[in-house]
Amino acid sequence: MAGISDLPFRMLNRRFGCELAFTEMISARAFVYGNSNTIEMLKADGSDRPLGIQLLGNDPDIMARAVEKLRAYQHDILEINAACPVSKVTKRGEGSALLNDSRRLSETLRAAVSVSAVPVSIKMRTGWDQSSVNAVDIACMAQESGASAVFVHGRTREQGYSGDVDYETIRKIKMELKIPVIGNGNVFSAALIKRMFEETGCDGVGIARGCLGNPWIFREAAEYLRTGSTAPKPPSVSEITATMITHLDLAIAADGELNGVTKFRKFFAWYVKGLRNTRDIRTEAFRASTRGRMVEFINTLADKRYRSDSGRFSHYKM
Repeated sequence: MAGISDLPFRMLNRRFGCELAFTEMISARAFVYGNSNTIEMLKADGSDRPLGIQLLGNDPDIMARAVEKLRAYQHDILEINAACPVSKVTKRGEGSALLNDSRRLSETLRAAVSVSAVPVSIKMRTGWDQSSVNAVDIACMAQESGASAVFVHGRTREQGYSGDVDYETIRKIKMELKIPVIGNGNVFSAALIKRMFEETGCDGVGIARGCLGNPWIFREAAEYLRTGSTAPKPPSVSEITATMITHLDLAIAADGELNGVTKFRKFFAWYVKGLRNTRDIRTEAFRASTRGRMVEFINTLADKRYRSDSGRFSHYKM
């Protein structure tokens, strides 16, 4: 998740049971040429494991150079991105545009596998659009090219993040492959995790937007896998505010007070999603520049006027 899954975000979610986390999407070319912002996105620590690094690119030579250079960075898996739907990425023939060029995707994947010290996976979509759903063929090619796992977002590039998830195509991929298949898309609750497993037969489920402002989804996922129960156990308001402060402090520890508070602002909006009467407090929180001021806004959320009609944060009903 570009601009989101930095070290503080990953560490916060690991506290609630996230088992494998990925860095933000890294441009292989920018990394090879030493872009400082790209290198900053690779920041990690010893407890941030197992860790995956997701690489964006479509040039086999550049990809191989990037993978070799990554040997100096701690990680446990590499992932080639063939899923990003953003226009500025696809216009360069990268991300989900690679679904339209299976030969180049295979060459890029093989180049990464040939020099990687860790397993290499691929993140993909079901196709470019509904008229070109080619995910089964792409997944089979990825397996033949040396991929150790396939992560499938069950939507086309044209869909972006809207519309129905195509569980059937993920199921077909699972039936064809010998390597693990991880399903992704619309995973906002334990009930939807269960649906992904049941309808696709996948080996694992990837959680992305479902954990924005909701790290408790990993706790729900663990409970479902342990007991089969999909009944959510939402956190109390006090746990929510305490978690927000923990996240804020992790951001400050990583980036300093001003940058940490600034980066946390977008997360504040996700944490309060579903609460009533939060427009003004969200606006004020987006002006906060100190820890003390942001903590004031966080603690204010305990006021009953901000509760949802059910007394819970509404996004736990998803």
